Order: sequence, then C-alpha cells, then structure tokens
Amino acid sequence: MEKQFGQVEAISTDKRTMSNWDMFATWVGANANNGTWYIGGVIAAAGMYTASTTLIISGLVSYALLALASFMGFKTGLPMMALTRASFGLRGSFLPSIINIVQFIGWAAANTFIAAISISVIFKDLFGWQAYTAGGKAGLVIGIIIMSLLHLASISLGERSVRMIERIGIILVAIFVIWESIVVFQHVSLADIFAWTPPAKVRISSGAAIDILAAFNLAWVTASSDFSRFTKRKSGATGWSFLGANIGLFWFAFIGLTATIATALMNNAFDPNDSDPSTIASKLGLGIIALLVIVITSTTANAVNLMAAGSALTNMWHKLKLTPALWIVTIGATLVSFIPLWFATFLDVFILFLDYIGMFLGPEIAVFLVDFFFIRKGQYELSEFTKVDGKYWYNGGLNWLAIGAWLIGIALYFGLKSVDIISQTIGVTFVAMALTGVIYYIAAKLLKK
Repeated sequence: MEKQFGQVEAISTDKRTMSNWDMFATWVGANANNGTWYIGGVIAAAGMYTASTTLIISGLVSYALLALASFMGFKTGLPMMALTRASFGLRGSFLPSIINIVQFIGWAAANTFIAAISISVIFKDLFGWQAYTAGGKAGLVIGIIIMSLLHLASISLGERSVRMIERIGIILVAIFVIWESIVVFQHVSLADIFAWTPPAKVRISSGAAIDILAAFNLAWVTASSDFSRFTKRKSGATGWSFLGANIGLFWFAFIGLTATIATALMNNAFDPNDSDPSTIASKLGLGIIALLVIVITSTTANAVNLMAAGSALTNMWHKLKLTPALWIVTIGATLVSFIPLWFATFLDVFILFLDYIGMFLGPEIAVFLVDFFFIRKGQYELSEFTKVDGKYWYNGGLNWLAIGAWLIGIALYFGLKSVDIISQTIGVTFVAMALTGVIYYIAAKLLKK
C-alpha cells in the first residue's frame, strides 16, 4: 500500500459558493481596517506626494501577484500552503506554513491591539478611565479580551462566518470613511496636505515607504487561495480579488495618510505614534460611534488573518480540522496582542514586524509563483500532493532547489538594504523577489537538463 503524507481537501467546482461579490467584499474588508489606516499614517512620514505615489504603485504590483496566486487556488481547489507542497516539497511546505502562521497571528495581534486602543478611549469617554494613549492600561487589556471574543465569533463557522461578517463590515466601512473624509477636509484643505513637509528627523525615503507597504500587501498573497478555491468563477478569483484588495488599500490607507497629516497641521506637530485611528478620531472629535466602527473593521480584517493562519496550521497537522485550528490561532493571537505593552511604543514593534515579514515573504512568493506559472506551466498533479516518494517528495520531502533559492532571496534582501540607490528609491522587496524568481527558474531549468 502506498504511503500517504496527510490529506488535502480540494474544493470541487460544484461545491463552490463564493460569488464575485463575496470575493470583492472579502478583499475590501481585508484591507479596509485599522491596520491599513495605521500603515497610511506611518508612510505619512514620506510626505503626501511620495506616500501616495508609492501606495498606488505598491498596491498595483502586490495585488497583481495576489490575482495570480488566487488563480492557483481557483484552478486546483487547494489552500495556499497546501499548494506550496509542489514547489517546496511535502515536508518543505512546513517552512512557508510556519511563516504564514507567525505572520497572520502577528497581523491579527496588531489589528487587535489597535482596536483595543479604540476600546480604551471608549471606556475613557463612558467611565472616565485613563486611555492607553494617556498611559492607562486597564482599558486596553479589557479591549484585547473583548476583541478576542469578537474574533472567536467571526470564525466560528469557518469560511461561512467570514463571508457573513465581510458583507456587514463593508457597509459600515463605507459609511465611516465618507464621514471621516468630510470631517478631515472641513479642517484642512487637500492643497495644505500636499504642501506639508514631514520633520527631517522622522522623514522616510520612497524606498522605505515601498518596503513597508510591500510587507503589508504581500501578506495577503500567501492567503489568496484559501478563499479563491471557494469561488464559482475565475473572474472572481482574479479580477475581483485584485480590485477589492486595491480599493480597500487605497481607501483606508489614504484616509489614514490624510488624517495623520491633517492632525499634524492642526496641532503644529507630527508624531507617527499618533497614526492609530482611535487617536486621530478622538482628535478630530468623531466620538464613540467612530471608535465602534474601528472595532468592527478590525474584526472583518482579522477574520481573513485567522482563516489564513488556521489553514496553514492544518497543512502542518493533517488530522486537525479547520475550525479547531481557527480557535487555536485565535487564542495565540490574543496572547501575542499583549506583547506591545512591554515596548516603548507600538510603532517600534510594528516596524520591526514589517521588516522581518518582508524579508521572508517576497522570496517565498517568487518561488511558488515561478514554479506554478513558468516551470509547471500551470499544471499540478493533485494526486501527487499526498504521496510519499511521489512527484513532489523530491529529496526526503524537501525541494532543496526551492529552499535554496528562498534563502538566497532572504540574503539578497539583507544585502540590498546597504545599497542606497536601491533601498532609498525603489525599495529592496520587489527587487529581491525578481532576482529570487530568476535564480529559481534558471536553476530548475539547468537541473532538468
């Protein structure tokens, strides 16, 4: 009897239930949240013109890759981490799975922490407690617990509950962003925002802005197939995913960007630590309703984060079903949410997290996209995804060619950081990705010969 290496569930065409609108709403909701707002505030340190330009370029490039990865899920019916078995090997797929678990628990924790800040401000307004932004921690701790309970509810039914919460969330997000935009431009004109110059001591280059945005955007590429495998149509998996992710990104990052600069203009001081939406909403006088919407949008984004982390966990522990995996990663994200309490500022933790994520993600994505589209020509043999000594077993379950290219890509990321003409202008992430893809493709072709 042929030895098997864990089962993977491919969703057949007749069992797919997500419409184009569901995919669009999922990816709008994934990006229309407080984390995206915060990213917009962080890149405000580059100035409005540079920040907005890099935002658009990074979004278009990153989510074109998301559309490609989504097509992989649509065609095969497999989640993303299971798909990496073909490129990295059955055992080798554990490496990107570990990265996915860590990064999506990290993103869920970051969103939870930002939303908990909003809850601490609500408690200040309702009960007079000291908000976290003023040094109080009790409201923040209770906020993290509340957010975790909301997250457990959002993933209780797996893909179905994620779909339901995204449908509700997109409506609330639309109302909130329109409201926020009106208030911002009542205080400051767009001309003033573009004319504003960040202080020299906190100013970041266009390259740094691109790398920050790339780390943020590329995370979704490694979760794309977890949702596209449920889609009825190819257009939903590719075009509507691309459109939804970009609209969510531009929508909330731009409002975070403009609101942060507007707040700096009104206060005659810029502090990137004030980029979180609750601080800005309070300074703009938007009230408790705005803070509640921030909490809800965090829940919509984290439903996607937790689904991706849970899916990666099931690739490593084959007997673990998706729903208990989701509970495990949600509890893990709750515990990680408390880590920033021990650091001087949340921004320090956030930027450090983005640096490490960008370093690992870019080369990994380059390897599995090149493997599927250029080396395998879009043809994977699904029957081989569980076979020990099968086509994707390689050497003891590891494809050292892919792993080697990935490690070289990580080294390139580090090395290019010291090349100012690249790191300060176009950033190192996409350059390292391109070089990794070329290296893997050439090595695979030479090995085949």
